[in-house]
Amino acid sequence: MSNNTPAYASGIVVEAPITPDFAAILTPEAMALVAKLHRAFEPRRQQLLAARAERARRLDAGERPDFLPETRAVREGDWKIAALPKALERRRVEITGPVEAKMVINAFNSGADSYMTDFEDSNSPSWDNQIQGQINLKRAIRRELTLEQGGKRYTLNEQIATLQVRPRGWHLDEKHVRIDGQRVHGGIFDFALFMFHNAKELIARGAGPFFYLPKLESHLEARLWNDVFVMTQNELGLPQGTIKATVLIETILAAFEMDEILFELREHSAGLNAGRWDYIFSCIKKFKLDRDFCLADRSKVTMTSPFMRAYALLLLKTCHRRGAPAIGGMSALIPIKNDPEKNAVAMQGIINDKRRDATDGYDGGWVAHPGLVEPAMKEFVAVLGERPNQWDKQKPEVNVSAAELLAFQPEAPITEAGLRMNINVGIHYLGAWLGGNGCVPIHNLMEDAATAEISRSQVWQWIRSPKGVLDDGRKVTAELVRTLVPEELAKIKAGGFVGKFDRAAEIFTQMSTQDAFAEFLTLPLYEEI
Repeated sequence: MSNNTPAYASGIVVEAPITPDFAAILTPEAMALVAKLHRAFEPRRQQLLAARAERARRLDAGERPDFLPETRAVREGDWKIAALPKALERRRVEITGPVEAKMVINAFNSGADSYMTDFEDSNSPSWDNQIQGQINLKRAIRRELTLEQGGKRYTLNEQIATLQVRPRGWHLDEKHVRIDGQRVHGGIFDFALFMFHNAKELIARGAGPFFYLPKLESHLEARLWNDVFVMTQNELGLPQGTIKATVLIETILAAFEMDEILFELREHSAGLNAGRWDYIFSCIKKFKLDRDFCLADRSKVTMTSPFMRAYALLLLKTCHRRGAPAIGGMSALIPIKNDPEKNAVAMQGIINDKRRDATDGYDGGWVAHPGLVEPAMKEFVAVLGERPNQWDKQKPEVNVSAAELLAFQPEAPITEAGLRMNINVGIHYLGAWLGGNGCVPIHNLMEDAATAEISRSQVWQWIRSPKGVLDDGRKVTAELVRTLVPEELAKIKAGGFVGKFDRAAEIFTQMSTQDAFAEFLTLPLYEEI
């Protein structure tokens, strides 16, 4: 606790240092909104997390997901989401990244239509990162954010991207803030502080409070966010429907409830996004004990894989039927500065990815680096021209079944190189995350928590699946993983990277070889930062 700690109302406790800059964010009035939302909705959040755990147990026992019979009327009904504000009409290219100042400035200036700033998967959620991120956004919205770094001055352009904010998912707490003795939900904490300080300012500047919602597993979880929005708008004196939110369909269970999720948020919806990396992780996690389930090397599981193609087309059709934007997911490729040949391959990969999305009918797509905005934009402009969207592409030919969503291919090859890559990426990313960096270029790919989750969950599953056999005939075992970990750790250390890699290697080894599967990598990790 600090001498700067403001005098909060009863029941509100901040168990972390509050600098004068932090105090300007953590005001008694802003924290009162956090507390009000916590008290209103924390019981339902806990019920929904319990429902997740129960559903996971049923899937472990062999249940297969399907479209919900009780919501058939919603899927078959003729309804659309509410009209979008002008600031969200054109979203051909969206750039994403964490909330540190240089990234915020570069992303706003990147030429992208939209910028999703991230308090979640690409951000290591230390106390300083979370609150400094709020400061950075507050200053950027008011055009006051500047940075002096490496002899260079960073400032915001006159024309900047439309801001969207991703708060933390329902499963994540903010351990430094307690309301009535309970940890507050990280996402409500992120959301409420941002809304309190910036909603009216954004509206005055011709935009609005726009969000991305991660990790939803059901329409009931979307309903909870919608109710949070309604209460917050009432508390701040904003018209209902002012908040707009895009939902990341990044869990296999949410893929069966896309119509229902849009319906729950229909007054506040800004569409759906194909969150591909977490989606792959979700598939591994939900079917980890299925003896018939086993995916090939991560690099071989692409958007053209049968189950990924089915998911992408169903999302597109669902959105356009409801007058909602369909936003394509992230290609992890990034520019490679020192190797023109490899850079050309990477850039072509980005182009192919965005060309496929645009040709299919997606209204926009994600990139992770400012250098990718221009090539991605060219692909969407080539298809869209000056049109803001492709909602006329209704895709009547697309009729995706449950079986197609569950057609998990390819199963081969599983290679030693692929196993090593999972171990290497997992340790490298975890080490950087523990050191405060949640968005890390590794082997010419931009890695975040989602790709690290794939790496460790795939290793865990290969060990246990009878199909987890390398292409040279060796079974993937815990012993093999423990043999390879020191070798990959040595490679990382030899690269001169910054991070807590010895501890990361211990965590990766434990989490990929232990009997129990940890639901999220970031939950135990968070207790260490």
